[in-house]
Amino acid sequence: MNNSKKFFISTAIPYVNAKPHLGFALELVQADVLARYHRAKGFDVFFVSGTDENALKNVLAAKKQNMGVKDFVDKNAQTFFDLKKVLNLSWDDFIRTTEKRHFDGATKFWLACKKDDIYKKSYRGLYCVGCEEFKTPKELVAGKFCEEHPNQPLEIVEEENYFFKLSKYAKEIESRIQNGELIILPEGRKREVLSFIRGGLNDLSISRSKERAESWGVPVPGDDSQVQYVWFDALTNYINALGYFNSSKKFEEFWENNENIIHLIGKGVTRFHAVYWPAMLLSANLRLPKKVLIHGYITVDDKKISKSLGNTIDSSELVSKYGVDAVRYYLLKEIPSGEDGNFSVASLERVYNGELANGLGNFAARVLGLASKFEKFSAGGGSSSGGEVFSQVDREVSTKIESVKAIVDQKIHEFRLHEALGAINELIAFGDKYVNNHEVWKDTDSKKQEVLNLVVILDNVAALLKPFLPETAEKIQPCLVWLDEKNLEIKKGEVLFPRLV
Repeated sequence: MNNSKKFFISTAIPYVNAKPHLGFALELVQADVLARYHRAKGFDVFFVSGTDENALKNVLAAKKQNMGVKDFVDKNAQTFFDLKKVLNLSWDDFIRTTEKRHFDGATKFWLACKKDDIYKKSYRGLYCVGCEEFKTPKELVAGKFCEEHPNQPLEIVEEENYFFKLSKYAKEIESRIQNGELIILPEGRKREVLSFIRGGLNDLSISRSKERAESWGVPVPGDDSQVQYVWFDALTNYINALGYFNSSKKFEEFWENNENIIHLIGKGVTRFHAVYWPAMLLSANLRLPKKVLIHGYITVDDKKISKSLGNTIDSSELVSKYGVDAVRYYLLKEIPSGEDGNFSVASLERVYNGELANGLGNFAARVLGLASKFEKFSAGGGSSSGGEVFSQVDREVSTKIESVKAIVDQKIHEFRLHEALGAINELIAFGDKYVNNHEVWKDTDSKKQEVLNLVVILDNVAALLKPFLPETAEKIQPCLVWLDEKNLEIKKGEVLFPRLV
């Protein structure tokens, strides 16, 4: 497989100071859709997630629970890893920043940065433990509060740290964003990043005293009194998961020689991924990512879901009650990609009954029920999900299918996943209307052609849904049984989404 067919996608790596919440589940599911979609298109995909474990906030959280830091992060990291099964994710690797491969890679990266880009100086400033970042007065609300963590008081910190010459790379990063070498979506986030750069970049503090970090973190090479600032080490996880330290073949294929490097992140960490990380890569003479896709927050009562605010929602509990694909569907359809979206159980149940039970589930049951009355269908090719089209399909139907497929492709590339699902719903609605207009349930035996058209619609719906709702697609597709290249048998399937009482 040539390098143009490689595809790398990562989520951000969350702190493990508390259990994962629905906001991170959103990010994971969105990334999983992109990974599955590109695999289906023939790309060699590497999808990575992980956990950020070297933060001071993890140390403080461990203290609150009277646990050793290592035991604490091990315990909580497992809850993040368990989301792979809970949310039916397809990641290829999960990297923890306490792993040796990460420590080795972060150390190599520090040494790879240009020597005159890193210098030491004394500094005094306001520090937000929630963000793990120094804040300038212009970044504060009312001159006092961090916008992301308004309930956490800022600390006045004075110490000698290493700094990175972020300001040196301002023009280069701005140029790459403007000319499309570094794509930021949605467009509004791109404008925010450019505005942040044009407002002037301050050099970035990239280490902490070993004492203040309580000896937790990646040591600064050659200086035992300091550990790397958590973001400076954490951002290297993307290349460390590929074997950067050993200059592995995987690193060369999926990073250095790859045009398709995608970071999917939440809007709260935009500048770290769209400004700081590109500058770091430029200093280390490494390739920059191609796209930074930025999603919004999930809100509850118009407040961001946040561990610090204590309004988190456990995705595992939702999956246990409603099923994994119902939760995936809600996150992907009802939370617009790139924007904030509000969550409520009432809304989830409304969507479940209206769009899944009465929509997709009912359509699948109708088509499979009608089609199973025939012994078999003889067609001129294989399943459309395999890339071919039934030769006997009416033009009206094939035209609609091809139109929807084109829209879905476009919307996925635009990072408008909710609109891609909306287009698939339009195909389902088209199928329902076709059943009603042709009154297929009347004298079904004489309407084999109409039923075949419906089977092809359902087959394409399943194929299009597979990146979004893999479990559901895998329940539909086995009901279409190819006896050989030209003969198809239909079996009734199970109820996909039992209606909620």
